[in-house]
Amino acid sequence: MPSLRLAPDRRSQDVPPDGPTPSGVDRVITGLSWWWAAAPLVLLTPAIAYAMGFPEIREEFGRAFGLAALISAVTAPTVGCAVALAGGRRRARQRFVIMGAVSGVPVLFFLVFGILLAES
Repeated sequence: MPSLRLAPDRRSQDVPPDGPTPSGVDRVITGLSWWWAAAPLVLLTPAIAYAMGFPEIREEFGRAFGLAALISAVTAPTVGCAVALAGGRRRARQRFVIMGAVSGVPVLFFLVFGILLAES
């Protein structure tokens, strides 16, 4: 006798036809990835404003934007790696480790030449 059900039962192992549904961890990982990717734009915003004829923006907010970019470059990969580790996302964890390594070069450059070797 044929079944009267319109659609077959889905087991927990089945994946929807349009791909897996993103979880909260996936959304946090995506947000942290975009936050890290926006750090260079935040760093360059005062220079862009200066080039467009607004020198007061660079003078007043240049340090704040630089500090925000530095914090973004360090915090996003660190938090992202912790979230990926807690969520069991191996590929995301590897991506955040690479982000941390890429961020480490300019951060060390800034610390060595901007702070330690600064002329008083």
